[in-house]
Amino acid sequence: MVEVRRALYVQFGGLLLVGILIFVLSRFFPLADILAAVQQRVMGWGAWSAICYPLLYACCNVLLLPGGFLSLGGGFFFGLWWGFLIILVGNVGGAAISFYISRWIGRRWLRRRLMQNRTLEALEPAVEREGWKIILLSQLHPLFPTSLLNYLYGLTTIRFRTCMLWVAIGQAPGLFLYAYLGTLGQLGLNLVRGKSHPHLIEYFIWGGGLVTSVVVLLMLGRIALRLLKEAEEAAKPNGAAAESTEYSIDNNLATKRL
Repeated sequence: MVEVRRALYVQFGGLLLVGILIFVLSRFFPLADILAAVQQRVMGWGAWSAICYPLLYACCNVLLLPGGFLSLGGGFFFGLWWGFLIILVGNVGGAAISFYISRWIGRRWLRRRLMQNRTLEALEPAVEREGWKIILLSQLHPLFPTSLLNYLYGLTTIRFRTCMLWVAIGQAPGLFLYAYLGTLGQLGLNLVRGKSHPHLIEYFIWGGGLVTSVVVLLMLGRIALRLLKEAEEAAKPNGAAAESTEYSIDNNLATKRL
């Protein structure tokens, strides 16, 4: 649980530093005008922006590139709900491509590479045994490399539709928070440029929504960590029993030889 908190603190600390950096740069450069021009350019593409953006997000997912800024951009460019939907589609699309590559194209090579990681090696039999539960929990866990896990899922026998469904559900809370932060950035830009004059109650509503989203994500991360540990502990007796069985068989064989 401490690790989950630490990971979330690091992520939000990074976002805070980015916000401070943007504020400092805005004192020396017309940053608000630059961001507004970028936003108008993206929105000027019309329907193509809603098509190209999730494709770009999916490519970052497949190439194991960080997609945090793209997630923020979804809320910044498209608003909360449309932005959330677009980055969710891009994330699931990237997961589907990774799953396809792992299962039908580079299965042997990926197995050799992924099984060098102890965490991924331990997760593979857990996914085989628990199925959608492990997928959901690992996607909710903030410490797990979810883009890399999409390749691991393709090495298991889990069905494609089941995998994509629970990847989408597991990723939804975190992506919603990113879209929410991006929407706050959009509102902040309009405020700086004098295009928005919110009332005091609106600040409380948006601030309360942000706090609620953070608390919910933190609670889900703690629950996911606890359940993953329970699944790991439940698997240990089986492994220990198997080792003791192998040991007794070896002893019996050795006794017969003597």
